[in-house]
Amino acid sequence: MNLQELKYFSQLKNEISRKLRETYPHYPDDLKTLKGQEISNFQEDLIGKVGGRISEKWFYTHLKGNNEQLPRIDILNLLSLYCGYKDWGEFKSKYQKINRSKKNILPGKSGIIVLIFSVVLLAFYFFPNQKKYEFCFVDEYTQQPIRPSSVEILLIQKNESPLWLNADENSCIIIETKEKEIKFIVRANYYLSDTITRVFKEDYPNEKIKLRTNEYAQMIHFFSHSKVNDWKKRRQQLKEIFAENARIYQVVSINGIGVELYNKEEFIDKLTMPLKSLRNIEVLETIYTGNQISVLKFTQRDE
Repeated sequence: MNLQELKYFSQLKNEISRKLRETYPHYPDDLKTLKGQEISNFQEDLIGKVGGRISEKWFYTHLKGNNEQLPRIDILNLLSLYCGYKDWGEFKSKYQKINRSKKNILPGKSGIIVLIFSVVLLAFYFFPNQKKYEFCFVDEYTQQPIRPSSVEILLIQKNESPLWLNADENSCIIIETKEKEIKFIVRANYYLSDTITRVFKEDYPNEKIKLRTNEYAQMIHFFSHSKVNDWKKRRQQLKEIFAENARIYQVVSINGIGVELYNKEEFIDKLTMPLKSLRNIEVLETIYTGNQISVLKFTQRDE
């Protein structure tokens, strides 16, 4: 049996399927999946277009099954005519030309090497390796590492949700990414939050990020931990750092669910009166409007 002839017949089956779907667009691509009424419709379509007929048994033997015997030449001519060719010979002639064209464009050894090299380059371009970048967070003035447990980093990612990261014992983080640009928000207790954007060309740079102290938060922390002699002066200082409509939240439970709300005057009273009830304050978050605090969140530590 000529294997090449069977390959041509397999290609003819594909063309038969395409021709049938011109009449029945919803039919599947593979003739092997046709059954019952679908086969009957194919028989009728064949009669209508070329005036020839095949039996259902023939369909199951040669089109639905895996018969290694080539059909008779008259049937091959009939099916080729159905697909728009003069006969089986013209159909084969078309595919012989296609196969020769494919052989002519096949690259030689040098062409294959160039092709492989090009594919590798494209892979590096479209699928770059992950690179590592290290950032360490220090105080702007002292250049000392910021307390690691207070540092929080929100990594902004393309097409993904932001990712929270924690600093290591040296107050550093390592970010692995394929992107050339890195963007994250860093915040720490008693420091102003900052948005960092970097565009890198080299692998594994090490950079120190200097954070500015949140002086007002430090002042509030200091006031709550110290004895006060000049109440009027301290009250005036607090009035200046808070906006008139400031919202001040005290987190009173470990999980952050319990909250008490103060306005500006209530908070200042509790922080500065001789029998002050707010002691050992730890500032959790501050939001500024201009040069004044508009939102403050804090908690109290046990003495």
